[in-house]
Amino acid sequence: MDLLLDLIVTLSRWSRGHLYDIALAIMATLFVLFGPGINASVQRAIGNLNFILRTLIFVAICAVGYGLAMVFITPLLAQGLGHFNNYTLAPVLLLVFFIIGVLADRN
Repeated sequence: MDLLLDLIVTLSRWSRGHLYDIALAIMATLFVLFGPGINASVQRAIGNLNFILRTLIFVAICAVGYGLAMVFITPLLAQGLGHFNNYTLAPVLLLVFFIIGVLADRN
């Protein structure tokens, strides 16, 4: 049991040094998974507008919206993950990536 706890603590300590990169990977993966659905919703909502206006809105949402979300939500996610202690961080990260994998498999 001590070996397992030592492994979890070691993985958590290593992960703590890379939390921003891990949060960025989580955000990017979520955008890849849910981006097409978001884009389809936006296209349905603005489908009856002028072509130029539709294009501008779509570019603004895709470029600016997704970009701002990546820039502002990633540090918040990294900060939130940083609140876990060394006994819970690695299992939480494994669970998050497992859930993302299940979601990706279903898509």
